[in-house]
Amino acid sequence: MKNYKIYDMSQPTYHNCPAWPTFAYPQVTNEAVCGNDGFTAERLNINVHTGTHLDAPYHFCIGGKTIDEITLDKFVGEAVIVELEGIINAKEGIAVEHLSAYEDLIGEDSIVLLHTGWDKKRSFSPEYYKDWPYVSRELAEWFVEKKVKGVGIDGFSVGGWYEGTGVPAHEVLLSNEIWALEELNFPEELLEHMTCILSAVPLKLKGLSGSPTRAYAIIEE
Repeated sequence: MKNYKIYDMSQPTYHNCPAWPTFAYPQVTNEAVCGNDGFTAERLNINVHTGTHLDAPYHFCIGGKTIDEITLDKFVGEAVIVELEGIINAKEGIAVEHLSAYEDLIGEDSIVLLHTGWDKKRSFSPEYYKDWPYVSRELAEWFVEKKVKGVGIDGFSVGGWYEGTGVPAHEVLLSNEIWALEELNFPEELLEHMTCILSAVPLKLKGLSGSPTRAYAIIEE
């Protein structure tokens, strides 16, 4: 077996952690505690689009595939890490020209991981909650032309918060069965690489529009 290193790309999920501004915060309650019951068990009440999670086509497309209908091979594959921190601005749409240095690396069945630096800002600040850079319609259409199978980003969403910025990327990507992976975390050591193998397998949630995932990157050494 080859030597490899695994990098955790998921943000932690916990009681009252950051969540989409219009959603209820995750709630964790104890249903059993070891000292009293002999074992510990918790209940997690959470919107499936919270923390590091996947969007399935059904999220924005009536009749689109639900998260359990997407085959597992779609969630694992070669990924291109696009470094945009210091290049892209807050509230700015990511354009095709921002990816010009990576064009030759991105092809059919690629997974594209967009690092804007927003992962380091995770908090309850107005900046984190509303100002993240997002995938423009133009870039989403370019991804369709390239026939990628997934697009990940470290902000709350592939779409923006402000009016007119949130829907286009979702509609273009998801209607073409390109999943979205949102609120990623990029370890600094991982950013030394331009490519990796990504695994971001969802829970098998029947009939739902998305799922939390434990995303991780694999680098062969």
